[in-house]
Amino acid sequence: MRPSVPGIILIVIGILFLLRNFGFDLHLSELFATWWPLVLVALGVGMLFKNKRI
Repeated sequence: MRPSVPGIILIVIGILFLLRNFGFDLHLSELFATWWPLVLVALGVGMLFKNKRI
């Protein structure tokens, strides 16, 4: 069974905010500014593999 991508994204965002509340100095805006292209690449790869499973 394939996990739900939006669910995983929400879990990761929640963990990041929880770590920030526990005192870890996370610069979420810097993380997002650095890694947002990776999200686009991952979505594109996921779409390619989803279409090939016929």
